[in-house]
Amino acid sequence: MPIANYGVLAAHPVDRRREDPHSDDSPHYQIHLVDENGVHYRAAVNVLSQEAPSELLYAAIDDFRHPVLDPLPARAVGWMPLPSRPGGASLDFVRGNLFDPAVMRALPPDLPGVDNDLADMLDHHVERAMADPESVVYLWGEPWGPENQPDKIFGFAPGGGVHNIHMNQGNSAEFRGDDGVWQDGGVVVRLPGEYRWVAFFLAFQSQSWHTDDTSGHALPSVPPGPTPTDGAVPVRIVAALVNPVGPAPEAEKVMLLNASPDPVDLGGWHLADRVKRTQPLPDVAVAPGDLLVVDVQPPVQLSNQGGIITLLDGADLKVHGVSYSSDEARREGWTLTF
Repeated sequence: MPIANYGVLAAHPVDRRREDPHSDDSPHYQIHLVDENGVHYRAAVNVLSQEAPSELLYAAIDDFRHPVLDPLPARAVGWMPLPSRPGGASLDFVRGNLFDPAVMRALPPDLPGVDNDLADMLDHHVERAMADPESVVYLWGEPWGPENQPDKIFGFAPGGGVHNIHMNQGNSAEFRGDDGVWQDGGVVVRLPGEYRWVAFFLAFQSQSWHTDDTSGHALPSVPPGPTPTDGAVPVRIVAALVNPVGPAPEAEKVMLLNASPDPVDLGGWHLADRVKRTQPLPDVAVAPGDLLVVDVQPPVQLSNQGGIITLLDGADLKVHGVSYSSDEARREGWTLTF
């Protein structure tokens, strides 16, 4: 079954601890946080996989903009349960278009030197948040506690916190029971002093990026990895007119680019919106380097309050996806570029 009690913790970080990957068979990067009511938490962030290849994949986004941020509180309110469904604050690496999986890189957990391992990358973000008293760190995952004993790392009592702060679908057979959709983990740091949000996402190299829409299990016909085509996405969403001039219904448009050296037949392909309403694409072949402008048709809707757009092939597999925020969509008549 999927992970239990999925949700997000909103709290302020006060300490962090790097565990030695050579002295622990499952080392974590540990964060001590406190919410506005004085409740203490520990976030246990995986930095090494129990399965080979052991190095985790990470994506760090230094200016994160996405509609998933809109429902989040601006204050450190503590733990908040979330429903595992689209349209709110829940995360899904495959369906949510949070980032391009091709940007993920594998990093060792901890090495001598600076800015060369996963703990260094986390330190960079967490220490910035610790230095800003108004900052809030949001950690998606699975809660534990309260425990009938002090926390084993930071000593506060009662112990409790959040773990599974990573991709939670497309797992190998050993961890298949944790699979689910709209229940992925992540770290987002709100830095009011810098007027930005910083995001940090983690996945295991053994996980698949094409998963069943109901169970989150890996589709057996597709190999695991950040992108089955090693980042060579043949057709990409490059622009969209999501807020045309004039009253509704508006003439929304999506622009597709064939970035490959070969013609691509779009027969059977679809566009999908944030809640996965779909429309078929024209049954045409797009020549190399050519653009195709697609008129958005019902039931697909590109909300002016932020949204996602996903391109699906004839086997209903994700080819490419983008997202846009409400701020980006508010300017009437402007075309967004991705």
